[in-house]
Amino acid sequence: MAGVHTLKGAIGRRDPNSARGHFRTIVQALLFGSISAMLFWLVAAYGNALRDPRYLDGWVLAGGMGVQLYFHVATATGRLTPKAAARWRSLHIFFGLLLVPVFLLHSNFSLPDTNFEWALWIAFVLICLSGLFGIYISWSLKSRHMFGDDIVLDRIPEERAKLAREVQAIAARIDQAPAASALPPPPHDAWIRELYASRLIGFFSKRRNAFSHLIGSKRPLKQLTDEIDHLTGFVDKRGQEKLRAIRRLVIEKDRLDAANVALGLSRAWLLVHVPVTYSIVILAVVHILVVYSFSSGAY
Repeated sequence: MAGVHTLKGAIGRRDPNSARGHFRTIVQALLFGSISAMLFWLVAAYGNALRDPRYLDGWVLAGGMGVQLYFHVATATGRLTPKAAARWRSLHIFFGLLLVPVFLLHSNFSLPDTNFEWALWIAFVLICLSGLFGIYISWSLKSRHMFGDDIVLDRIPEERAKLAREVQAIAARIDQAPAASALPPPPHDAWIRELYASRLIGFFSKRRNAFSHLIGSKRPLKQLTDEIDHLTGFVDKRGQEKLRAIRRLVIEKDRLDAANVALGLSRAWLLVHVPVTYSIVILAVVHILVVYSFSSGAY
């Protein structure tokens, strides 16, 4: 991680990594458009030469699917280093997007006619939609910077339970200053225990506000921290220290919930994307065999 910048230094300063990212995105978009235009031109030229263009874009589509399949196999077998896997993931996304115009060319921008063609069409659409969803999840995780590699999905319930025990111990602790008079002390600890019983037990018991985390809303967290901040103005110094500790735990619990939603989605979308990828490869092989069994070749 880079060093932590002060607020004064961060104001008015453009992040060089962000600038490089924007430049890379522009270059990739231009490259994508150029290659797509070239593919359209090649298919048109192939058709003008009195050949069936579906053989050309069909084999381009098959080759691109082979590259995509290699990424899945290499990732599943662990043959890629983390740096190589990151490069391959970028190529995987780029080639996957390029296959969309190739597929449209191959299908002649029309809907299928037979049941087998419908199976291929639906499988490809599912791959595209799940892939786009995976791109969005990856972009969302990077853009929000809500958590790092210290949070592991399978350990989140354990970390949540640990935070719940800590906040329970803080709320149950009674810290009273020595009595300065014969009057009974203010019920500051009782107020904190009431806040814990009414708002914090349920919050720490399980994952909360999944939909808000899905859309990136901090409103539920702000409502809860505002209640804590409001009570802070009515308690003594010891109570304020307890509430500040509780507030930190609430924010950490909210961070765990956000990670739970994001990491869960990043794992769940693969349950659609990967099986459909292997199924369309099988369907594509059958499709090639059928085409060449009932045709005279590429002319």
